[in-house]
Amino acid sequence: MQFSIKGKNAVLFDMDGVLYDSMPNHSVAWTLAMEHFGMRMTPHDVYLNEGATGFDTVSRISLRERGRAASDDEVREIYSYKAALFRNMSPAGIMQGSKEVIRKMADLGLQILVVTGSGQNSLIEGVQRDFKGYIVRERMVTSFDVKRGKPFPDPYLKGLEIAKVDAREAVVVENAPLGIRAAVAAGIDTIAVNTGPLEDSILLSEGPVLLLHSMMELSKWLDSQ
Repeated sequence: MQFSIKGKNAVLFDMDGVLYDSMPNHSVAWTLAMEHFGMRMTPHDVYLNEGATGFDTVSRISLRERGRAASDDEVREIYSYKAALFRNMSPAGIMQGSKEVIRKMADLGLQILVVTGSGQNSLIEGVQRDFKGYIVRERMVTSFDVKRGKPFPDPYLKGLEIAKVDAREAVVVENAPLGIRAAVAAGIDTIAVNTGPLEDSILLSEGPVLLLHSMMELSKWLDSQ
């Protein structure tokens, strides 16, 4: 059956790789940070782990590379180093088509929320400025707002709580495998937008109801709704 957003009351957007073309910067920052602390993290690793909190990402790579989980102090040190590298890069641009998608979703009567694993204050503050009139901090779920990040469903369950809607009344827009897994686990129909280098099959294996390849493509799809 063809998927439709008719009857939906809220849309929950991921941020990196959906609203911002920020994943290339994240990829470089993570790769350099891990190298600085004697660990290897490839760009492919970065995209596979996208959506997880910084704590979970550091812990996962540390376990693989050093055979042990990172301590809380190590996580803070590594993530702070990565965040500093990210802040010093040229700001990530707004993903082409994302403003049109948000406007069309709002015009269709859907509440607009953001659910991100990011703890980058520069992006959390920037999204409220760049999408003024649509996105406010009170309708965002970040790594500061949940104990368990993606791929656990907790961030998206928190988003449903904020929107005061049932999972069946919501739709998620995600580009990351872990984010799709989290949204599907929360019982929410999920549109995958593959804006990165991963194979479609990796995203499709997580169970989205629809897969597109850009926010511009999603914007065009919305014209049929």
